[in-house]
Amino acid sequence: MQRLQQLGWSEGRNVRIDIRWAGGGTDANRKFADELIALAPDVIVAAGNTSAAPLLQATTAIPIVFTVVPDPVGAGLVDSLARPGGNATGFTSFSYDIGGKWLELLKELAPRVTRVAVLRDSNFTAGVGQWSAVQTAAPSFGMEASPINLRDAAELERAVSTFAGNPNGGLIVTSSGLAISHRGMIIAQAAKHRLPAVYYSRGFVSAGGLISYGSDRVDQFRRGAGYVDRILKGEKPADLPVQAPTKYELIINLKTAKALGLTVPQSLLATADEVIE
Repeated sequence: MQRLQQLGWSEGRNVRIDIRWAGGGTDANRKFADELIALAPDVIVAAGNTSAAPLLQATTAIPIVFTVVPDPVGAGLVDSLARPGGNATGFTSFSYDIGGKWLELLKELAPRVTRVAVLRDSNFTAGVGQWSAVQTAAPSFGMEASPINLRDAAELERAVSTFAGNPNGGLIVTSSGLAISHRGMIIAQAAKHRLPAVYYSRGFVSAGGLISYGSDRVDQFRRGAGYVDRILKGEKPADLPVQAPTKYELIINLKTAKALGLTVPQSLLATADEVIE
């Protein structure tokens, strides 16, 4: 909204903004998609695949600008990144090679880790892709990767507890709406079992997680406002290429590191965008 105002769009003067917050819930996203489409807006902004997919299932006419979507082509939101082809375009949250970076950070923080559990949404195209990327890269870091599904909270808790029964384990939490829904429980389980964990987004570290590396999500929404501006001025989503992130951020929680008995290398502290003490 700040960026829209900078571009000349002020609510109450020349634009009206209606907001719905589903919190990652599938049923709520479908309900709110129908509600927003019924308002017949000029453009809809969708945060993440779980918001964008129901909207695209419900309308092929209203322009949609999505942000923080891991794999819009794989998810069927667009035909290609260069030529979206339909009524949607936007911004991807990362490329799959970020899986190697997550492993690198985990090994640098906790050199003893030889086993990594990857928390993923197996019903989500990007969840499968992120898991595959980590699994492929793991041997080069001397690690063995195993998946844990995010579907059900009780199942997730049992799986993490079982995984933690053997030594030298760590976690990687991949991007999905379910990861957000279960955020508190995931962080609590990592602390309970003393598992060093790498997350895809700063929100997990702000809530007590150890470390995150991912795209700057605030920047994605600012850039999304630029596409909204262009669409409101007459351009078509099909003509606006899907863009990759231009800013990534590394966030470290020193309090959590201390609780896990980890010493954060100075090399990491020097490159961190934010250190929570």
